[in-house]
Amino acid sequence: MSELAPQELRVLVAVAETGGFSAAAGMLGISQSAVSHSVRGSEGKVGAVLFERGRSGASPTPAGERAVALGRRILRLYEVLGAEARAAGRAASGAAGGGLEGTLRIAAFRSAALHLLPPALERLAALHPGIRPEVRVVRELGAGTAGEVAAGRADLGIATLGAAGDVPPGLLTGVLAREAYALVHPAGHPDPRSLPLLDWDENCGSYTRAWWAAQDWIPAATVKAEDDAMVLTMVGRGLGMAIMPELSLREAGDAVEIAGLGPQGPVRRVGYVTTPESASTLSVRALIRELRAESA
Repeated sequence: MSELAPQELRVLVAVAETGGFSAAAGMLGISQSAVSHSVRGSEGKVGAVLFERGRSGASPTPAGERAVALGRRILRLYEVLGAEARAAGRAASGAAGGGLEGTLRIAAFRSAALHLLPPALERLAALHPGIRPEVRVVRELGAGTAGEVAAGRADLGIATLGAAGDVPPGLLTGVLAREAYALVHPAGHPDPRSLPLLDWDENCGSYTRAWWAAQDWIPAATVKAEDDAMVLTMVGRGLGMAIMPELSLREAGDAVEIAGLGPQGPVRRVGYVTTPESASTLSVRALIRELRAESA
């Protein structure tokens, strides 16, 4: 099989992201026929159909999704090659200004982006002011932040780590923190467990599901909110109780009280997810060090 050239990868990514050959041509500044010719050539080299063509546009086949994800990751290495080489050269020579530079793409779920990430980025900026973090908040549903990394849209994700199958194969992970769940209820309520349960879709992962099912005192959720911040606000308004992890409870105010669930209560692992190629880059390694320092 012939190797795909960088421009061919850029075309595949553009078609996937825009949903059509014409839109991809506009994004890349080339003709539609050039896009079509490039995709046909890539399919011939790969030996698989990469896009389903139709009146509504073009959508990746399973083979195309994999090719596009790997294409993004390969193109990302081209992007960081210069900055990584310059930083390594300066460090080896002992020259001044050996700090890292360039964009660092991070995906994180809401409470991690709000509480775990900022102190680490602050220290990273002090050491390497040339690094430009780009942080996107991604809901931990479906593929979640790990899916953003696997698809090549993020260099590192901060994710909730549950069962082994929760992370796409081939990615590297590391635990940053273990946080216990607690019962949160309106301050001063005499019988919190009698209150209706408030919840949100991201809350019950593989790390809590078995514990949750074994608790006969927990009712079915009567209200589903958009995220943990909304749940916390509603609890403070006296609308119910909730079971929430420690990161979410960092925003708790005087309107709520927090009670532990005992030694058998659920605990979730929060960690980083990255690709083997990103894990070898100096900027990702520097961020992981600062995240570990924050969690120590």
